[in-house]
Amino acid sequence: MATDRRASWLKGVLDLLVLSCLTDGESYGYEIAKRLDGAGLGRIKGGTLYPVLNRLEEAGLVEAEFRAAERGPGRRYYRLTADGRHDLAEQGGAWLAFHHTVKEMLDARESKA
Repeated sequence: MATDRRASWLKGVLDLLVLSCLTDGESYGYEIAKRLDGAGLGRIKGGTLYPVLNRLEEAGLVEAEFRAAERGPGRRYYRLTADGRHDLAEQGGAWLAFHHTVKEMLDARESKA
């Protein structure tokens, strides 16, 4: 059951994490997935990641550009927009406040045990 909850937690914050992956510059889907996996969040499949990227693009939080490759298929590169940076700061702050509240409640429970 813990795995199911972790997946639900990730679903709730994946947009924010994807935006965070783009703060250092543009990237493409596979690189973003590797970065999330490397951070310990597990393997995010394309069927999960690309709808998030499309939703962020439709919301104007990221811009995408297709680039042909010399070898192999082309890639869509994503970068944050000004609105995306603003949303990341705002939602990131809200997430950290939420995290702080949850942590305080869990810490209080542990101190009573």
